[in-house]
Amino acid sequence: MIIMKTLCRGLAIGAAATLLGTAAFAQEVTLKMHQFLPAQASVPKHVLDVWADKVEADSDGRIKIERYPSMQLGGKPPELVDQVLDGVADIVWTLPGYTPGRFPSTEVFELPFMETNAEATSRAYWQLAEKHFMDTEFGDLKMLGLWVHGPGLIHSSEPVTEPADLNGVKLRAPTRVTNQLFTGLGATTVGLPVPAVPEALSKGVIDATVIPWEVTASLKVGELVKNHTEFGDASLYTATFIFAMNKDKYEALPDDLKKVIDDNSGEDFSAFAGKVMQDYDAPARQVAVDLGNNIIELTPEQVQVWRDASAGVEKAWVEEMSGRIDAQALVDEARALIEENTK
Repeated sequence: MIIMKTLCRGLAIGAAATLLGTAAFAQEVTLKMHQFLPAQASVPKHVLDVWADKVEADSDGRIKIERYPSMQLGGKPPELVDQVLDGVADIVWTLPGYTPGRFPSTEVFELPFMETNAEATSRAYWQLAEKHFMDTEFGDLKMLGLWVHGPGLIHSSEPVTEPADLNGVKLRAPTRVTNQLFTGLGATTVGLPVPAVPEALSKGVIDATVIPWEVTASLKVGELVKNHTEFGDASLYTATFIFAMNKDKYEALPDDLKKVIDDNSGEDFSAFAGKVMQDYDAPARQVAVDLGNNIIELTPEQVQVWRDASAGVEKAWVEEMSGRIDAQALVDEARALIEENTK
């Protein structure tokens, strides 16, 4: 009888240890994802939520992603990078351009007429970063995705057909490079995060803005300005994005959950995100058409005038950055990668 009791006690202790071991292995993690756009905007709805849902499903529910749109965790969009570094948020989506000088190499993709399409350019962005930025400018972060939006265009109160039409126009641009571009073209540039655009337009703080079509619908830009200048198959500019995780939080995950994060992140996800952004240009453009707005479609000859007028921006950027990075080599490599991925 004593032997049986001892045996049963031993089995019970072993079972408890097994359960505790299983519980430790089946660690559950909650990650706070913070970003600046409303939840119904195309990127949160069709990119970030898709990623988060897939991570949750692939982890069998062991990873829970709490989604905080529209800066619900507090602060302003330019603070998102510090928030993920400090652990206020575990994951953020933001623009490197909101913190000028912090990620200088990313600006290479924002140079005038660099982009072909968002999918190819986003894939090139990840490839270039993997080769040059991950251990340097991005070294303090766990990068999940890097992408660009579709072809940049101008939305304005008055029609804009040629660079001279920008003289004296108060224009919002998203990044340091785009501010330099439009200042050089004659506009009075105003740096604003994208959520501030509708109020700035409605109050006359700005007369025009440059953002991709896809975000104009959620911001109701077509109701605030009536003119939209497109550059044919070319992209006057684009802006770069980073989707990043707190590095310590990532490193603290068990290996199987790290794999879930890794399997859903990287080059293919970046290309997917860029493609989704560009895909949602068309329905947003249709909203402006349905409102009866003036869609100005520039001819190749008119686009060439803009190319010539903006050519100095790339040269100036190379000269400015050459003390910090091999800027010309970076431009050449970025352009070659975009061309290769566009084929």
